[in-house]
Amino acid sequence: MSSRFERTATRTAYEGKLATVTIETFRHEDGEEVEREIVRHQGAVAVIAHDGERLFLVRQPREAVGVPDLLELPAGRLDVEDEPPLETARRELAEEIGKAAEQWEEVARYWSSAGFTDEEVRVYLATGLSDRTAETEENERIEIVTRPLAELDALIDEVRDAKTLIGLHELRRRLG
Repeated sequence: MSSRFERTATRTAYEGKLATVTIETFRHEDGEEVEREIVRHQGAVAVIAHDGERLFLVRQPREAVGVPDLLELPAGRLDVEDEPPLETARRELAEEIGKAAEQWEEVARYWSSAGFTDEEVRVYLATGLSDRTAETEENERIEIVTRPLAELDALIDEVRDAKTLIGLHELRRRLG
């Protein structure tokens, strides 16, 4: 079932630092009009970084879900104007875990929750790691966590963050 629609009206309800909320009206082929609240977001990247033996993750407070120490892949928003997503991923890897990578591959791209936001997340695999220094953002409270690749299945069972689950499942698929 394929149904086409057109946007007939848009108004901004809120404009913030991280996202903008719009109220949009759409007309479907059958003439019905619907109104949707949409969170507009510039997008994000996440990085699966491993050295062949260890996987590098971060723990950080996520106030929106009330978790003081959520385990996640290194990640960040596409918040630098005209910076390509791969460059954002390189920068975030350096800022969050102090690493650079020789090999980069985009392994997944998805909408985080297509029912209410246009946020698109790109997941990269980073290998050939080396140490890199970079400045972290002032208010970031990040703890670097390493886990043996041999514990990947247990790690997948532990994680609750969507980008991290998608990345780890993709890594498991690739590792066979």
